Amino acid sequence: MGRKRRRAPGGGGDPSWLITFSDLTTLLLTFFVLILSMSSMDRTILTKINVFTQSLGFTTDRSAGRVPQRIQLILDLIEDPFSIMEKSNRIKDLLFPDYILPPDINRSTLFENIHILERPEGLALVLSDSLLFEQASSELTPEARMLLKPLTELILFMTADVNISGHTEGGGDLWNPVEQEAVDPYDLSMDRATSVLAFFVQSGVAQRRFSISGYGPNWPYETLPGQDPLPNRRVEILLKTEPYLGGY
Repeated sequence: MGRKRRRAPGGGGDPSWLITFSDLTTLLLTFFVLILSMSSMDRTILTKINVFTQSLGFTTDRSAGRVPQRIQLILDLIEDPFSIMEKSNRIKDLLFPDYILPPDINRSTLFENIHILERPEGLALVLSDSLLFEQASSELTPEARMLLKPLTELILFMTADVNISGHTEGGGDLWNPVEQEAVDPYDLSMDRATSVLAFFVQSGVAQRRFSISGYGPNWPYETLPGQDPLPNRRVEILLKTEPYLGGY
């Protein structure tokens, strides 16, 4: 007669270590699922942030190459809509360092003739006509080309569309002493905006990003209460951003 096998004490069932391992596996699986879900959420948030900043036009154009430090500092200032007006002089300093200034234009004269303004569509860089043109002329001076070069660099490293508008003073036709002829103020304002556009396009900025306007004397320069009126003769370079500055 065969010998009976003895049963191990404790009865049947899985070993206790296997139950502990199963719990650990479940916890690890839960942990990795949690990490995955959080990672997906972060990507969604980052995508929304990227789309929002790109709509503002502050995102740099990767095809333009490495962003120079001076331009990056300007972009950082522009991104903060609440400090733009307070730091307008800092933006001017960065845009126009001493080595860029034409010999006949000092920094004091430059600051008096360049203004940074908020517009419903975005940020406007305003240059008086004396920095860009001779009297009643629409041909850019050599000094004007030197001053527009850093603006070209800034526009190249942004994605915002740009409007260029020309403005003149009223009171009838304007006299061009070089050509010895009278010039219509509306034609002059459009011709000046076109000249600035041509410079930017020739410097490598895509033409599709631009629009131009010639307002003649119809859009006088806005001045603050108590401020002396400024000449209306100017060119405004509007960096279009949406939503517009001050609308957050």
